[in-house]
Amino acid sequence: MDTPPGLHAQDRADVYALLARLLFGADAAALAALPHAPPWPGTAGAAAAWESLQHAAARCNATAAAEFGALFVAAGTPPLNPHECYYVAGCLMDKPLALLRRDLQALGLARPEGVTELEDHLGALCEAMRVLVERGRPLEQQGDFFRKHLAGWAGACLHDIRSAPAADFYAALADFIEAFFATEAALFGIEPVAAPHEPTAYQWRTGALQP
Repeated sequence: MDTPPGLHAQDRADVYALLARLLFGADAAALAALPHAPPWPGTAGAAAAWESLQHAAARCNATAAAEFGALFVAAGTPPLNPHECYYVAGCLMDKPLALLRRDLQALGLARPEGVTELEDHLGALCEAMRVLVERGRPLEQQGDFFRKHLAGWAGACLHDIRSAPAADFYAALADFIEAFFATEAALFGIEPVAAPHEPTAYQWRTGALQP
């Protein structure tokens, strides 16, 4: 299957790089550049989500860093925890992380020295996808990694991000990631990432729902 019209391999790599930067923090340079970026060349859904993200970047330029802190940073457990292990196993540093590290090693990838963020962070997985795309790895290999480590849990995580009361820019980012992941899933011929039908970890943890 071909890349969506107007979206080439380097474009996909650049999008994954942007997502990684914004998921690791409210990167000032990325926020400043987003409103001036070209229109999205792909599907209508992704194009609308991209335009909304651009507007959110312009609107939240001065507040996005504080928003990131409110959502993802805490002395103990942060309100949002965008890690594969957390959503798949219910806690950090469990079996899914070991399986991910095995897969990364097989691909010749590893966490750089000095980096403290775990490899199963959503931003780190976007960075891994960037490397696979940029290095010209076969679509089958890219799709296999996406299916194993993003498609199964990212929808729930993105749902939690957009549902958080403090989310504004990051709600728009979650919407765009979901739309972009849908184009990636179509490219790989797998089921798209979707919001969950069941209550998510965030809803239980914050008391929004009771057992």
